[in-house]
Amino acid sequence: MANADLRFYEELNNFLALERRKRSFDYPFERKASIKDVIESMGVPHTEVDLILVNGDPVNFSYILLDGDRVSIYPAFEAMDISQVSRLRPKPLRITRFIVDVNLGRLARYLRLLGFDSNYSNDYSDRELVDISVEQERILLTRDRNLLKHARITHGCFVHATRPLEQVKEVLNRLDLYHSAQPFHRCTRCNGLLEKRMKSEVEQRLPPLTRKYYDHFWQCCDCQQVYWRGAHYEKMVALVERLLMQESDDGNRGD
Repeated sequence: MANADLRFYEELNNFLALERRKRSFDYPFERKASIKDVIESMGVPHTEVDLILVNGDPVNFSYILLDGDRVSIYPAFEAMDISQVSRLRPKPLRITRFIVDVNLGRLARYLRLLGFDSNYSNDYSDRELVDISVEQERILLTRDRNLLKHARITHGCFVHATRPLEQVKEVLNRLDLYHSAQPFHRCTRCNGLLEKRMKSEVEQRLPPLTRKYYDHFWQCCDCQQVYWRGAHYEKMVALVERLLMQESDDGNRGD
């Protein structure tokens, strides 16, 4: 029987059994296995891992675990300088855009409100989510860790929080997106871009009182939904400010 020493860092501990969190532990094994298979057998999706050190040297997911190996596994965006070693992904996606799992509809809506390209449908199958993530180069957001273990997925985030507002904070913090937000630039219904319209261009779509009292309008380029700064607008502004208020401490991070 061979043995390796494993240590997971920071929020990766949240995926582990309690007795394995925040400490090194023995991993006995008999058959050859890639480090990717070992990590995922612990319940940690490979998309959550950004750096693996074996005996102090960086390795990729195909590395075959050997007897006596000391393995350190770090999450994406770990707060440490690893500029001199090789991350498991050569570079982040050029454009930050998302494919959101079917159970995270309100998260998708809030991300759209902040201007982030967020593809969502409540009837996507797991296969469709994977296909869209890969083909459109979108970060998969999900609470299904098994979905993130799919071999084709390269960019994904497990959403730990259960409440939508906290989920948004988690995504913004983890991907450092606070300065990338462009509120009120996307349709919260369909994700299309909004464009300014003259009143004469959309007045046939307006309720009578809106047509009478408002003069500034925006329309979704895809679904044609019309928006204006009505009585609800101040509440939406307050919501955006709340979502974009950076916090000094992210309660989801561990040792």
